[in-house]
Amino acid sequence: MNQQENVGTEDVVNTPTPIPYPDELYRFDTVANSITGGFSSVSKTDIDYFHQNGYLVIEDAFTDKEIEEALAGMVYLMDGKKPDFRAIQFESKLAKRKDEMKPKERRDAIRKIFNFVHHEARLKALSEHAGLIRVLEQIMGDTPILFQDMALVKPPLHGTEKPWHQDCAYFNLAQGTTVVGVWIALDEATAENGCMHIIPGSHNEGPMIHFNRRDWQICDTDVPIDRDTMVPLSPGGCLFWHGLLHHGSPVNHSSERRRALQFHYKPASSDDISTQDRMDIFGSEGKDVDC
Repeated sequence: MNQQENVGTEDVVNTPTPIPYPDELYRFDTVANSITGGFSSVSKTDIDYFHQNGYLVIEDAFTDKEIEEALAGMVYLMDGKKPDFRAIQFESKLAKRKDEMKPKERRDAIRKIFNFVHHEARLKALSEHAGLIRVLEQIMGDTPILFQDMALVKPPLHGTEKPWHQDCAYFNLAQGTTVVGVWIALDEATAENGCMHIIPGSHNEGPMIHFNRRDWQICDTDVPIDRDTMVPLSPGGCLFWHGLLHHGSPVNHSSERRRALQFHYKPASSDDISTQDRMDIFGSEGKDVDC
């Protein structure tokens, strides 16, 4: 069984039909700490904060122009302007109607596009942004290597949940590898439209068993919900998080779309492991999980 997310360029695919989750699984009373001043403002204290808490938020990481360019590149691919790009995933309840939709309506039926950096220069530019790379170098103490790229969409009223999980549960990388996720807001990300939620410090508590329920996820009953912290972001805001940090995002209940870019980086010196080795750590048919 290979639970690593399929990130190859392929034909259009659809998300599974969403399963309801308990309302109390996400809290909305605590907001993550953040800094301002762009990438150049990141200090050793901020890097230490990342290692202690598993995340770092920069409210104004990218300029309005950079975000405008990224959105234009994203829409270009979503609208099928590049015929050889087909890595598009639709919301399950909207997928059957996608061929009947006008371009603007079709964009709001899409859940995810991925493997786009070699297809769209405007999106690749953000993944290689000099300020972003410098922060990653400080966090890792090594050269960061991009190994996964996605653009995530929570369409108005239809955007589904991404259950609580650890990213390292998806990647065949040796235990102890400092995987860093980067989440860049292209729209306003709010409590209402499904902004990211994190459990600060949870990356220091080790790997969690994952299993297939609503997704490849941590048991709902194993999530320390009392520590749930929201990460609302304005366009251009950026979240860095450790690959073992517990995180997830609830459904979009609002009439506003929530679009974001998500990149994953690993240290150049990192080692790969087999899928079986990963499953022995994060979950397998031999693990007894009851939620």
